[in-house]
Amino acid sequence: MKKLTNDFGNIVADNQNSLSAGAQGPLLLQDYILLEKLAHQNRERIPERTVHAKGSGAYGELKITADLSKYTKAKVLQKGEITPLFLRFSTVAGEAGAADAERDVRGFAIKFYTKEGNWDLVGNNTPTFFIRDAYKFPDFIHTQKRDPRTHLRNANAAWDFWTLCPESLHQVTILMSDRGIPASYRHMHGFGSHTYSLINEKGERFWVKFHFKTQQGIKNLTNAEAEAIIAKDRESHQRDLYESIERGDFPKWTFQIQVLPENEADKLGFNPFDLTKVWPHSIVPLIDVGELVLNQNAQNYFNEVEQAAFSPSNIVPGIGFSPDKMLQARIFSYPDAQRYRIGTNYHLLPINRAKSEVNTYNVAGSMNSDTYRNDAAYYEPNSYADSPKEHKEYLEPDLDIGQKAQRFAPLDEDYYTQPRALFELMSQEQKDQLFGNIASSMDGVREEIIQKALNHFEKISLEYANGVRKALGK
Repeated sequence: MKKLTNDFGNIVADNQNSLSAGAQGPLLLQDYILLEKLAHQNRERIPERTVHAKGSGAYGELKITADLSKYTKAKVLQKGEITPLFLRFSTVAGEAGAADAERDVRGFAIKFYTKEGNWDLVGNNTPTFFIRDAYKFPDFIHTQKRDPRTHLRNANAAWDFWTLCPESLHQVTILMSDRGIPASYRHMHGFGSHTYSLINEKGERFWVKFHFKTQQGIKNLTNAEAEAIIAKDRESHQRDLYESIERGDFPKWTFQIQVLPENEADKLGFNPFDLTKVWPHSIVPLIDVGELVLNQNAQNYFNEVEQAAFSPSNIVPGIGFSPDKMLQARIFSYPDAQRYRIGTNYHLLPINRAKSEVNTYNVAGSMNSDTYRNDAAYYEPNSYADSPKEHKEYLEPDLDIGQKAQRFAPLDEDYYTQPRALFELMSQEQKDQLFGNIASSMDGVREEIIQKALNHFEKISLEYANGVRKALGK
C-alpha cells in the first residue's frame, strides 16, 4: 500500500485527526499537515478569466493536406505536417459557474505545439465580433457582466451599448439567431476571426482568415430547449465533449483559409481588418487546408484546462499579425491577463510550455521552475559563441503604414450591408427564431432603447424590424 505524504514527500501518520492540546483542547501551531491543507485550500483557485471563464478542453492534432508553400514558410502549415494541439472551448460572458447552454458567443482557442514554438490561435465560433476598436472593449464587457449595483445581468445595458455602437449589429444578429446557442461544442464552427498574415520564403505577405468547419454538422438549441437542458445539467457541453472523446467518437473540423495578396486588400471594398465584417466567399473563396481532430481528454481539469493560457502574441515564422485594431490590443492584453491570473512564469506550466527548444534570457519571477540553460551568459548581447543569439533572417517584410498618428475614425459607417446579407440567407423559421430571441433578450429594456434598436433594424431590413415589432407585441 502506498504511504500518504504531504507535497514534499513527508509521510502523514494520521490524516483524520488534528493535533490538539488534549482531547478537548485547542489546536497546536506545530500541526504543519493541518496548516498545509488549509493554506493549500485557500489557494486552490486562481482568479477566473474576466471573459471566457467557463470552459472545456481536449488534446488533438492538426494534419495539413494541402500545399501552402506559396503562401507561407510556417512549418506547421506545410503539407503532411501533423502538429499536436490543445483546444479550449468556452462561453464568453458568464462566470465559471455559468450554464453551458446559455445564449452567448463561444470561445475557440487553440494552442499548437509546433516545431518552431507555440502558435496560439485565439478565436470564437463566430467570424465577427461586436466592436472593431479595442478602445471600446472594457466598456463592452462591462455591459455583458453584472451590474455593480444589483449584481444582476442587465439587458438594458447590453442593448443600450449595441444601439449606440451599430457596428455590433452583425454580431448581434448572429448571437440572436438560431446559432446563438450551439447544441454542443462539437456542433459549431470555429474561426480565427481576426485577419492575420502569412509570409512565404520570398518575403511576400498574404492576408489570411482561418476557419474550422465542424464535420459533426451544425446543431443549435432554441431558448426553450436550452432552458430545459440547463434545468437538469449546467455542464451539458462539458459532458458531451468529454463523453464523446471517451467513447472514441472523436470530434473533427475541416481546416480552411481565405487568402488575399497584400496588394489586393482593396478588392473587398471595405477595411479588410475590420473585425465586424466577413470576407465574402464570392470574392475570397475558402481553401481546404487540412483536418483538426480532438482525441484525448485532459486528465486534470485545473492543471490543463483552467491553467491553459492563450495569446495571439504567440506566433511562428511564416505567420504574422495585421493592422486589425482588436488583434493589436489582444497581443498585449492576453499575456498580461495570464501574468495576473496565473503568474509571471505561466509559460513554464506543462500545458503552456513549448515542446520545441527554448532559449531565453528571462530569469527569476514567482514559481520559476526553469530548466533552460545559458552556460556562458545570462544577458544579451554577449560575446559568447555558445549563447543564444538573434537571427535577423526571421524578420518579417516591411509593412507600409505611411500615415500620420492620430485617433482615426472608422473607414466606413456601413453597419447594415453585411447584417442584411446574413438576414436574407435565413429561412423563415430562422427569421422567426431571430425575432423571438431578440424580443426575449429585450425584457426589461427601456422603451427608448428598444426604439433605437428598431430604427437600426429598419436600416437592415423592414422585414427585420417588423418581425421584431410583432414579437414584442407592438
